Amino acid sequence: MVSLRQLFLKHQAQTSDFPLMIEVEKAEGLYMYGSDGHRYLDLISGIGVSNVGHRHPRVLRAIHDQLDKYMHLMVYGEFVQGPQAQLAHALCSTLPERLNNVYLLNSGTEAVEGALKLAKRYTGRTELISCRNAYHGSTQGALSVNGSESFKNAFRPLLPDVRIIRHNAVEDLEQITNRTAAIILETVQGEAGVRIPNKSYMQQLRQRCTEVGALLILDEIQTGFGRTGTFWAFEQFGIEPDILLCAKGMGGGMPIGAFIAPQEIMAVFKNDPILGHLTTFGGHPVSCAASLATLQTIREENLLEGVERKANLFRQLLVHPRIIGIRNCGLMMAAEFESFEVLKAVIDRAILNGVLTDWFLFCDNSMRIAPPLTITEEQIQEACTILLNTIDEVLD
Repeated sequence: MVSLRQLFLKHQAQTSDFPLMIEVEKAEGLYMYGSDGHRYLDLISGIGVSNVGHRHPRVLRAIHDQLDKYMHLMVYGEFVQGPQAQLAHALCSTLPERLNNVYLLNSGTEAVEGALKLAKRYTGRTELISCRNAYHGSTQGALSVNGSESFKNAFRPLLPDVRIIRHNAVEDLEQITNRTAAIILETVQGEAGVRIPNKSYMQQLRQRCTEVGALLILDEIQTGFGRTGTFWAFEQFGIEPDILLCAKGMGGGMPIGAFIAPQEIMAVFKNDPILGHLTTFGGHPVSCAASLATLQTIREENLLEGVERKANLFRQLLVHPRIIGIRNCGLMMAAEFESFEVLKAVIDRAILNGVLTDWFLFCDNSMRIAPPLTITEEQIQEACTILLNTIDEVLD
């Protein structure tokens, strides 16, 4: 009999020569369970997705209720569908009044693509600016504004007229000019290893965009839905974007993304040409129902209130001579080690010991820690004890 592992290796497209190869049979809350019965405490939330944990009861109930009504009916934007309209309203209720129009999609990279098109169409300009070591997705437009040449070179030519500037460098803001359609940046850089900009930098960035008529696109695909301790990370910087991107944690485990903008900006997709942006499955009613339940869970279970306390507990407990330091914005954390080789050995052994962590694409000597917001203090203590013991096993 052919095993699932054999089928995975033979027929499923691979993204590296060393996949983790964990065969998961079920997941619940903070834990995933292998087919061999092994339990894994999930410290990375499926890379920032499971903000309310795996299979949260409210999310499951919303999915089941919607399945009993209907699934896909029509391409996006033609029918009035309750889950879409209710989710759009709920998203706007978390945002400044100006951000009042939501375009629902299937993923974060699709949100990036839509936002880039929107910025160019609205401004009539062509130049796009992004930051060094930024990650915005893997489709061609999103890849074009990624900030790592090693990820881009094999796929050129990409979008023309893209400029890369340094993140958190005020002196580079002068490169945003009246030729610039938009600058896109992560409110907190994720794959760069949790890099938090200065508040003054973000405010000067906002001012510069306003001065030259460029749109500010904030990518909150990883930071949104409470990851940093506020519902949106930009709330911590005293600014508002022109276009906001979200995905990952917004679906409670279901695939969904969105870009959000003022109605007068979004309206340019309606004419010249008509149907200026299209998606068949974007805003799938089951995903929208799951997303609305996720948003309500974060609010009604007061998950934001515990984020900073839980992050501080991680910082207090994860003290070891081989950990150089910890960077964090809420429960978006990076624990730095001396090298990738050292970190990879720790990650691999930690998985065997029952804790799942990861590294960052553009910061491969730092451990990714981004657990579900529902993690308890006891689970944090359990995870940190295992990690510290693992470091001793591997390195001492």
